[in-house]
Amino acid sequence: MNLSMEWLSEFVKLGNIDTKDYCDRMTATGSKVEGWETLADDIVNVAVGKILKVEKHPDADKLVICQIDVGEDCPRQIVTGAKNVFEGAYVPVAKAPAELPGGVKIKKGKLRGVESNGMLCSIAELNLTLHDMPSAIEDGILILSDDELAGSLTPGMDIRELLRLRDTVVEFEITPNRPDCLSMIGLARETSASFESPLALHTPEVKGVEGKISDYISVNISAPDLCRRYTARVVKNVKIAPSPLWMRIRLRAAGVRPINNIVDITNYVMLEYGQPMHAFDYSCLTGSKIDVRRARAGEQFRSLDDIDHTLTDTMLVISDENRAVALAGVMGGANSEIKDGTSTVVFESANFAGAEVRVTSRALGMRTESSGRFEKGLDPECTYAALQRACELVELLGAGEVIGTNAGDGIIDCYPEKWTQTVLPLEYERINAFLGVNLTRDFMVEALTWLGFDINGGEIRVPSWRGDVSTMNDLAEEVIRIKGYDTIEATRFTARVRPGRFTERQQYRHRTADMLCGLGYNEIYTFSFISPKFYDRAGMAENDPLRRSVVISNPLGEDTSVMRTTLLPSMLETLARNNNYHADAVRLYEIAAVYIPTDDPAKLPDEHYQLSLGLYGDGDFYTLKGAVENVFADAGLKNVRYTACTDDPTFHPGRCAVALSEDGAVLARFGELHPDVAKAYGFDGRAY
Repeated sequence: MNLSMEWLSEFVKLGNIDTKDYCDRMTATGSKVEGWETLADDIVNVAVGKILKVEKHPDADKLVICQIDVGEDCPRQIVTGAKNVFEGAYVPVAKAPAELPGGVKIKKGKLRGVESNGMLCSIAELNLTLHDMPSAIEDGILILSDDELAGSLTPGMDIRELLRLRDTVVEFEITPNRPDCLSMIGLARETSASFESPLALHTPEVKGVEGKISDYISVNISAPDLCRRYTARVVKNVKIAPSPLWMRIRLRAAGVRPINNIVDITNYVMLEYGQPMHAFDYSCLTGSKIDVRRARAGEQFRSLDDIDHTLTDTMLVISDENRAVALAGVMGGANSEIKDGTSTVVFESANFAGAEVRVTSRALGMRTESSGRFEKGLDPECTYAALQRACELVELLGAGEVIGTNAGDGIIDCYPEKWTQTVLPLEYERINAFLGVNLTRDFMVEALTWLGFDINGGEIRVPSWRGDVSTMNDLAEEVIRIKGYDTIEATRFTARVRPGRFTERQQYRHRTADMLCGLGYNEIYTFSFISPKFYDRAGMAENDPLRRSVVISNPLGEDTSVMRTTLLPSMLETLARNNNYHADAVRLYEIAAVYIPTDDPAKLPDEHYQLSLGLYGDGDFYTLKGAVENVFADAGLKNVRYTACTDDPTFHPGRCAVALSEDGAVLARFGELHPDVAKAYGFDGRAY
């Protein structure tokens, strides 16, 4: 957001404060400044001049010699090739020595033997365009109009003062939670609070002419979930013309190109109030009914930039009786554009759902000043004041006649679900405790009052433009940023600490790990996701229920596409890898989770832990059985029974056992690998 300091002075008087001091204070109170620029700082020694006499150059047919009054004791002689100069004209004069934008330096010199003490300037040489000075000609000297400049032309006057170019623009980085600061008034409020300087806001006044808006249009909101409020007024006898200089230059300072008085008014109000507006050519509307509705799937729409778009039924449009005339919150339609012949205009000021505007603008690739504001969530209470301000400017500029002498006759205001004000208690002791400071209640009240909060006794009424404030924490932030974060004294963190301890399950796991390490086993960690091919390599039967795994929806690859249901494949892969590295004797263990899918695919799998043991090279079946017995003994299991197992395809049919509890539950299955499985994993000896 670009803030014109000249425009700001209309709302807050800061005196002669230095720009750097202003930027530092605003940043300190939460309105981050990205930088600032002094406009027209590269225009030096350029003044208003009045051409007293024009003579032909004696030695050049295309040059003339001008005697110009620039407020000095005697006229300046300047030689120029411009064709549009004449006696009595007021022009910008670069009085040598002078400087112009682009690093151009003007010095005294001679043109075909005649002395020239400066240069007459065109709009391009002053870094202006025809949008800024519509009365100028592009390839000639800028002739200053006495009518447009309200009779203020004085020879010798600094051209920057005359054309209102002397200004400082401060660029703010506005966070998404503060859309109210995407406006002059919003930043004026922040400035007022930061410098404790009174805020002077103007209440728009519209005189209007006799008539009723109901004779022109009616408004219906068919999608109240996407359009919270829609306010409209009609202006007749519109006179399309350039905006006055003061408005054009303010728009230019804010980075907006002036177009004509009606369009400029909508842009001006958007910058001033933060409320995007739109103006329709009434004669282009079919019928008198305006409907705020969802677009029809496949509906065609041509925007103001003459690009055709295909809409979906999730997008919001402003429609007449037959077609969409605007894409709500994004851009108007080419079929209702304001043109030179426009005589009646409908002004729209509405509040649209920010999420819908963002989705629409992104889907269609249409990022605009309007959509950038709406998508952050705007104040629904602002639409009425912004509309009145636009109509006030219409009357101020003589751009038309506003229908209706009172609100009942002149304004349509559809507001299905009115804004509810947030009310919070003033808990100043709690705020102090939260911030770790000791601020007085009076200071908090004063700071919040400067920011526009209404405080009555122990209640704080949050203004409509502060939708980001809903809790005590938010109030605390408002208070401390105005006080200054740099005023908070550093303190040590304090907290009640109690000794940490392991749960019984954790203690058992650590005890088991220590015991296995004492038996010569090394712990391993493996991935929980494996390849379904591992089940084949481990020799598991086709109908084995452990083959039913949880499938990962976005795996890194086939080798990591399912969640394991047993630790066996992971242990075999690790043993085989060590064997490939020519490790002569290996003993490994792993305590890790397995994932058993449930019958309901919507539910998470059953996750529980298992213990896996593996060895080769130094030990046999009874070595492994001894480790298993130690685990059971440590767990307090008694009367464990061991029976032979001959039907598990992973294990050798004559060297495999199952451990059963007293009630017959399977506690473990262990033994030597089946020769086929051992071969598949590359073992040239026995593995257990």
